[in-house]
Amino acid sequence: MRGRDNAEGGEETAMADTLNAKVLKKIVVTPGLMILRVAPVAGELPPFTPGQFALLGLPGSAPRDRLADDEANPPDPDEIVKRSFSIASSSRRSEYLEFYITMVRSGQLTPRLYALTEGDRLFLSPRCFGVCTIDKAPAGSNIVLIATGTGLAPHMSMIRSDVTCYGARKFAVLHGAYHSWELGYRDELETLGHHCVDFHYQPIISNEDGADVTWRGPVGYVQRLWEEGYVERSWGFAPTPANTDIFIAGHPRMVESVSTLLQEEGFAEPSAERPDGQIHVERFWDQTKK
Repeated sequence: MRGRDNAEGGEETAMADTLNAKVLKKIVVTPGLMILRVAPVAGELPPFTPGQFALLGLPGSAPRDRLADDEANPPDPDEIVKRSFSIASSSRRSEYLEFYITMVRSGQLTPRLYALTEGDRLFLSPRCFGVCTIDKAPAGSNIVLIATGTGLAPHMSMIRSDVTCYGARKFAVLHGAYHSWELGYRDELETLGHHCVDFHYQPIISNEDGADVTWRGPVGYVQRLWEEGYVERSWGFAPTPANTDIFIAGHPRMVESVSTLLQEEGFAEPSAERPDGQIHVERFWDQTKK
């Protein structure tokens, strides 16, 4: 029995070492949308550049949220399920990393993340990843951030790290969601827009059935805001490849649609032929595996 107890204790210690971070705060935006603040149990936060992502993970044996559906593909209970999530917090903060997460109800990881409470342990990668970072834009270039849903997360990191109210560049944020209550960070962005002359924020919802009775803003897909000249009206001049870099994140269909729209106007993604391209996209979205 003593040998078995020691073995079980070793397994618990190994699991504790793997679950190297803890939840500092959990903010439920809607039943399927949350903000999670995470910090290592020991040591410092991994350094990152705004626009990068980290891996979060939990064992397959971890409980799932009560609102989750049946799992499409249950994981091995003894393995750590890990997924990529963009960082929403400022790179200038040293207290925590913030993540903006939507629940995929039949997924392997997000229903387990939703079951966490403050103080619970989880895995956080010791490194951050990704190349779609704000430092890819020249210092004097204006910035347009286009996102749907939780694709706003890396843009929030860029905003929180780099926006100054009277800086050398202008910012515009175009954010789409299905309902107005799914426009995460709306209050923060509207407040910033009221106080900073060089920062402009425009949300849009795609639900047209009239259920969102309090919404008085534009309705349609987020690319409508670009097509109808919101950025040009806000800035007082047209964004062009010579003066603007554009970061896109969110649903793959939106990303491809907006990229095509921009390319028709002379913008380009960075390539060997065009290393100075102005369209920046991080293509790691795979919602079916969440």
